[in-house]
Amino acid sequence: MRRRPIPPAPLPQLAGIDPVRLRLPSDPEGMWPDLGAYLAARYAGTRGAETMPGLLRSGRVLGEGGRVLRPDDPYEPGSYLWFHRDMPAEPPVPFPIGVVYRDEHLLVADKPHFLATTPRGSHVTQTALARLREELDLPALSPAHRLDRLTAGLVMFSIRPEDRGAYQLLFQNRQVDKEYEALAPLDPGVALPRTVRSRIEKTRGVIAAAEIPGAEPNAETLVELADAKDGVGRYRLTPHTGRTHQLRVHMNSLGLPILGDPVYPDVTDPDPRDYRRPLQLLARVLSFTDPVTGAAHRFESRRTLRAWQDRAAWESGT
Repeated sequence: MRRRPIPPAPLPQLAGIDPVRLRLPSDPEGMWPDLGAYLAARYAGTRGAETMPGLLRSGRVLGEGGRVLRPDDPYEPGSYLWFHRDMPAEPPVPFPIGVVYRDEHLLVADKPHFLATTPRGSHVTQTALARLREELDLPALSPAHRLDRLTAGLVMFSIRPEDRGAYQLLFQNRQVDKEYEALAPLDPGVALPRTVRSRIEKTRGVIAAAEIPGAEPNAETLVELADAKDGVGRYRLTPHTGRTHQLRVHMNSLGLPILGDPVYPDVTDPDPRDYRRPLQLLARVLSFTDPVTGAAHRFESRRTLRAWQDRAAWESGT
């Protein structure tokens, strides 16, 4: 039996964030006298156990067609409901998002350091996705891939829902040529260029990714020295895979940790509101054939890494 189409959300986005959508199980484990009892059991032991009753009582949980749901409403198997979670205040990331390219299908943004790409954890409204949806009035905007919060540079988004899969497949199928720029110590003893291959594993809840010695490689990066001055190298990094923290891990494994990295080689705990010494890593170039229009694209970030122009100012945070 085919599941019926998902009905449209009766709530608009809030600060660029979609409402939470929940489908009640068609075959629930147990019998629920009413909606409030089911939601209390579903969110037991989570923060939702405290917030959900209040959302129901205040009329902020809606069913299909915008019907306000109450705690004593009957449990309706297979039905949908929507609500907005209360979002804690987030310190604003005080840097604008650049737009490198936009057509009716595709948007390429030039993300600043310290701004997450998509909502995750404590970063929700202060993300590139939420801010671009709000600033550009593009509620259907969706990311084609992700860039680390601490990394600046190019990020691609699809504008129309029907194009989302095609752009995401570009990255899944490794059909996008990516080039990064990084600043790190200069070590004449490290022979470059070289291709670094290793197995990188990321454990959920652990900040740093780890290389597994002797294991089958799942990460590959070409490292080249593009320029050097005053003991600092400007490196061109070309990843052939996309593991979490891959470039940072591989540079650290060469004894060339990227300037400003709070995780490699040592995990520190900087104040998330301290924007003075950003990680000197930039997603510089994206090249690909557009799967929707067939156009050949090559985009380049307009950002620069500050420690290259003025390392003293970057180090002092002025």
